[in-house]
Amino acid sequence: LVGLVEEIHELAGREFNIDSPKQLREILFEELKLPVQKRTKTGPSTDQSVLEKLAPLHPLPERITEHRQLSKLKNTYLDALPALVNDQTGRLHTSFNQVAASTGRLSSLQPNLQNIPVRTTEGRQVRRAFVPGDKGMVLLCADYSQVELRVLAHFSGDSAMQTAFHDGVDIHAAVAAEVFGVDTDEVDSDMRRMAKAVNFGVVYGQSPFGLAASLGISQVEAATFIDGYFSRYHGVADYLDRVLDECRRSGFAETIRGRRRPIHGIRPEPNQQRNMPERTAINSVIQGSAADLIKQAMIGVDRALKQDGHPGTMLLQIHDELVFEVPENELESLVALVRREMESALALDVPLVVDCAAGLNWLEIQEIPRD
Repeated sequence: LVGLVEEIHELAGREFNIDSPKQLREILFEELKLPVQKRTKTGPSTDQSVLEKLAPLHPLPERITEHRQLSKLKNTYLDALPALVNDQTGRLHTSFNQVAASTGRLSSLQPNLQNIPVRTTEGRQVRRAFVPGDKGMVLLCADYSQVELRVLAHFSGDSAMQTAFHDGVDIHAAVAAEVFGVDTDEVDSDMRRMAKAVNFGVVYGQSPFGLAASLGISQVEAATFIDGYFSRYHGVADYLDRVLDECRRSGFAETIRGRRRPIHGIRPEPNQQRNMPERTAINSVIQGSAADLIKQAMIGVDRALKQDGHPGTMLLQIHDELVFEVPENELESLVALVRREMESALALDVPLVVDCAAGLNWLEIQEIPRD
């Protein structure tokens, strides 16, 4: 950070408080004469979207973005987490809340260990600090593969989607092949990227505008892709309509384990451009059922560990993932136990698949192949 601050001051032509929006506005728009992108009540905005638009015009905005990211990592994790280590146990302890998230997901607080960075190279380094509590132990991470899409395939009964999961193919590549009318081995990275965005977005009501913005394509292209998706996966389209019909009738959305969430504001007539209550209803069923599933899995794993007298310990739940610590010589047996319990937690019409990885810290974990 020190070197980055020096570089920022050099690019700006003088020293200033990088964390001050007022001083940054002066540098960017008055001294460097960069074009104002949007305004707030206090003046030209310097938010992330503005910095991204200004980045091609001058190197300073990109460095400011980098400084913000590193500062957040330092303040949120590097400075804060060591102070929260328990003096008696020498460990970091979080608390899980069962009723904070409306979908039924667990949330974590004091500290939140469900938001440890994973998307950026610098952020992932924070995970290196998370290690087992004793020598001779390793961490095991067990993650449901594409669990929400599997829940969707189960509920919808869509034959094409279910077949893809039964055949063990890459679901994003399979969707791309269906929509673009090519063989799976002809799907390129751009096709797969679009299919992935549709898989995770359109089923929750993402509009052509939203899809176009996320993929950097035109709204016409996005609309064509969405139409192609639902025409080939008509079982999904029919199911989503049924969810909303049931919600109109009953006033609630219901998960796979019967947990109900009241939903108000579902419109009387179907509309492809879904409003917030309609998106909430669908999300409550799919994401809520995935939450039910992993809680059921946690119960099964915990019971099996106790019944077997296994030395492995469940440490964390991060939505679709469970983290354990285990003596290294018992890793293989724990992997077998965890996969058995997680993959049989609930009976779906498609197989549940759990990906496992282990290592001496949370960053440097290596995939454990299936037998």
